[in-house]
Amino acid sequence: MNALGTPGTAKRRFFYGPGADNYLMALAKSLALTGSKSMLFRVEAFNVFNHAQFNGPSSVDGNIGGSTFGNVVNAAPPRILQGAMKFNF
Repeated sequence: MNALGTPGTAKRRFFYGPGADNYLMALAKSLALTGSKSMLFRVEAFNVFNHAQFNGPSSVDGNIGGSTFGNVVNAAPPRILQGAMKFNF
């Protein structure tokens, strides 16, 4: 044990938070309507498996006087879905 107030022996930035585990997925279907016209249907999903992704140390409240001290208060967005249709002529 080192004396109180003196530097320890731990390396600088030895601790890393959880990594990003983000999966994107898209499904598309094209339908031919006539010889030169077609319709494209597309569905996209971001963060498909809905894993919680925290934003490093800034995601935990470090204000010792606050009512949310030590709680996770910030994270990346949850699963997002979007759809699109495109008409080609």
